[in-house]
Amino acid sequence: MIDRVIAIERILGHIQKEDLVLSTTGMISREVFTTDDRPGNFYMIGSMGLASSFGLGLALLTPEQRTFVLEGDGSALMSMGTLPLIAAERPGNLVHIILDNEAYESTGGQPSISSKVDLAEVGASCGYPSVARVDDIEGLESALLESDASPGPHLILVKAGIAPVEGIARVSHSPTEIRDRFKGSVQGPE
Repeated sequence: MIDRVIAIERILGHIQKEDLVLSTTGMISREVFTTDDRPGNFYMIGSMGLASSFGLGLALLTPEQRTFVLEGDGSALMSMGTLPLIAAERPGNLVHIILDNEAYESTGGQPSISSKVDLAEVGASCGYPSVARVDDIEGLESALLESDASPGPHLILVKAGIAPVEGIARVSHSPTEIRDRFKGSVQGPE
């Protein structure tokens, strides 16, 4: 298992300046914000379960930019209908990363059902052309490099531990600021 914040640091280290990053509500957005706040990040504040559908639309709108979706297992489970839609639409520029700690950490660490439902297998069954299930940094690095080498959509399931970062800041931008900054990073048609 990988500490989630370490996985996020590695993922964000892989991001290019023009790439777009969508992060789900809760701790994942807080860790992305603390690790590398940038205009190309969209923090989904208070919208659990919507990151993958938003990411799909954005990837289709901006085919010349890579779109990275970072969500937890709880968020992915809430939007299971989006997985086959992503696979059917096949945006080659989408990298969908599920940070699976088998819990709803932001609401108190209640267990999710992802210990019984393998989201990587679900993604493969839905038709993602590239699926990786990783549980160490080397596997994550390899999966990220694979996402550079071939068209997606890519699904990377990262088995992560519950490892809260003490004193981690909340996203300090208002929703309007997040929208406006991000809009300037999107290079889609006017």
